[in-house]
Amino acid sequence: MPELPEVEALTGFLREHAVGAVIGRIDIAALSVLKTFDPPITELQGKDVTDAARFGKHLALRAGDLWLITHLSRGGWLRWVDNPSVAPPKPGKGPLALRIHFFTPEGATPAIDLTEAGTKKRLAVWVVRDPQQVASIARLGPDALAVTELEFAEILGSTTARLKTSLVDQSLLAGIGNAYSDEILHVAKLSPFASSSKLDAESVGALYAAMRSVLSDAVARSAGQDAARLKGEKRSGMRVHARTGLPCPVCGDPVREVGYVDRSFQYCATCQTAGKILADRRMSRLLK
Repeated sequence: MPELPEVEALTGFLREHAVGAVIGRIDIAALSVLKTFDPPITELQGKDVTDAARFGKHLALRAGDLWLITHLSRGGWLRWVDNPSVAPPKPGKGPLALRIHFFTPEGATPAIDLTEAGTKKRLAVWVVRDPQQVASIARLGPDALAVTELEFAEILGSTTARLKTSLVDQSLLAGIGNAYSDEILHVAKLSPFASSSKLDAESVGALYAAMRSVLSDAVARSAGQDAARLKGEKRSGMRVHARTGLPCPVCGDPVREVGYVDRSFQYCATCQTAGKILADRRMSRLLK
């Protein structure tokens, strides 16, 4: 799933390439992707793109008095196509969900393709007059890169949830997902299962510093990358996430995994849990 650094990079990419263009034809290949009907998506046609923005993990384009908001979810992605097909795509064929054609001041006619891999279709697109009309944006907590350390401490103190859960809860902090929460906890040397409200001041400070450094470094690595290279850039910077069984880059011990029904997270027992192996939820259910 694209998280804060990747969505920030996509926002920068669209500011550079789409702002100033005029929206042309819009092809809907998957009706399920569109979550609003008023105003209709066709109302975007003929409008100038004036800005691109990020709201947590939501990507937004402003065109006149309207906003096109996208949440890429787990399997979604954005592709910039310099020479798109002039023929409308056939609905239900392949991963393409939505295509937006542009006319640029230079006379080019590129397009944005929103695609989604897999069978669980969660990619979402809204057309609204105010981003706060999107319920998932209205519920967002402060942005993870904008929150102060004092605000961060207050957020953690307000919940008894485990640290892993708190970091990915978008109503508490906006922008962090499964991958970067693994990385942040590893850098901070804290257990994913530690209680958020019971952290001492030193641990809160370490976690805040880790969050800032991990996200800032990822944003810096992603800046200027085109959309096609962002996924590889994200993977290349991971220390523990999606590296189960590989050596921890700090201590050399194997990275371990806790799995749930449809997701998992990774950690280093030596660095984060004083050697304690956390229970794998999938295995626990099998043994009951």
